[in-house]
Amino acid sequence: MKRLLSTSCSDWAFNIGTLALRLGGGALVIAHGYDKLVHFATLRHQFMNFMGIGSSISLTLVIFAEFFCGLLLLLGLFTRFAAIPLVISMAVAVVKAHHMDVFGVGEKAALYLTVFIALLMFGPGKASVDGLINR
Repeated sequence: MKRLLSTSCSDWAFNIGTLALRLGGGALVIAHGYDKLVHFATLRHQFMNFMGIGSSISLTLVIFAEFFCGLLLLLGLFTRFAAIPLVISMAVAVVKAHHMDVFGVGEKAALYLTVFIALLMFGPGKASVDGLINR
């Protein structure tokens, strides 16, 4: 009971926690990115035109963030760099696409945003390619 109420964290618990965030967030966002990649031709005409750069370019940037940066997260390779496009993409999704409706249609994007901000702050942990490189 004392451990459950403790505010301290062991290295083991921290590394397992970051591994769970990386694997869970990475795998789930890869699925979203893959779906967009496969249906690019149909989605590019109806996708949001962010800041006037065009729907196709906006969709391409989101696919890059969700699919390719998600793969990097899953591996734990360049984790903090990979988290930056994902944070930007999810922030835009929450604010622009879902109109800050974080308790409705934007709930999933808000949860992803939270996970990717945590990974940006904490890093990959030791159970990652980055962790193996830094040994």
